[in-house]
Amino acid sequence: MSRPLSKKSWHYRQLNAQTPGLSALSDALVDLVAAGEPIVAGTADLQYSNGLAKFAQIHPDRFVQFGISEQNMVSAAAGMAAVGMKPYVATFASFLALLCCEQIRMDIAYSALPVRLIGHHAGISLGFYGTSHHATEDLAITRAIANLTVVAPADGAQLKAAIKASADYPHPIYFRIQRGRDPVIYQDDVDFTFGKAIVHARGSHLTMIATGSTVHPTLEAAKALTAAGYSVGVIDMATIKPLDHKAVLCAAVESPAILTVEEHNVLGGLGSAVAEVVAGLGMPVRVRRHGIHDEYSLIAPPTHLYAHYRLDAAGVEYVAREFLESRAG
Repeated sequence: MSRPLSKKSWHYRQLNAQTPGLSALSDALVDLVAAGEPIVAGTADLQYSNGLAKFAQIHPDRFVQFGISEQNMVSAAAGMAAVGMKPYVATFASFLALLCCEQIRMDIAYSALPVRLIGHHAGISLGFYGTSHHATEDLAITRAIANLTVVAPADGAQLKAAIKASADYPHPIYFRIQRGRDPVIYQDDVDFTFGKAIVHARGSHLTMIATGSTVHPTLEAAKALTAAGYSVGVIDMATIKPLDHKAVLCAAVESPAILTVEEHNVLGGLGSAVAEVVAGLGMPVRVRRHGIHDEYSLIAPPTHLYAHYRLDAAGVEYVAREFLESRAG
């Protein structure tokens, strides 16, 4: 006999019906438990924001509600991993990567423990919550931590595939995800391999390399640019670290210009990672990093912020055209 739904559970199911990407994390973890994996999950009072309420309802004995105690949650996850469990812990990306940086570095990465850290509502997706809750530095921070793999799935299907692929992955991982309202890009059977990019198209004029939330607007911008007569390639660089050097090399060979697109400070994130690779190639390829230009993000609805920072489809197209035209001139 099923349990009666609590008011919160009912609210969660209503929310999940409107935002199917919200359930991807729980769905993947439930599947891993069914496969016999010693999965445990935890969150810092945000199970309805990250979708873990579904996992908690199905496996209450495997779920830990840490309350507003993010640093303790990360350290506890390290302890769980040290005794053979496979912990997945989630909270806002701004809290996880910035507030818990020391715990991630010393308790998890330094010890090379296979903890999975899920930083959700990344970038500027928290909108009105403001700069304190926006995470535009997390890629730069986590990239610089040794032993830590950094992944930014583009939609729910890719997140689910990445979570499943992480079951036997030997290194700690930082997953950077959004609000669960991501436009659909991939099917449920999408293949995911850590460190391997997905090439959507190849271009002889420009290659755009995007990650996470910017993959969809970049694909839409590429359609408009292609219709205008440009040959434009698009790469989904889901794994920021280790970066797919071969994909960057191929883009540098095929295109005279590379545009990186990320919902992050242009310093230290995807653009910097790609530029580091290109700098060692000795090839005549130009790189432009598109994102938030080293400032504290504004406070507004996410849609307004994406338009302001030109991280929506129209904005990415505008930046790409400007880059292409400056090359032509």
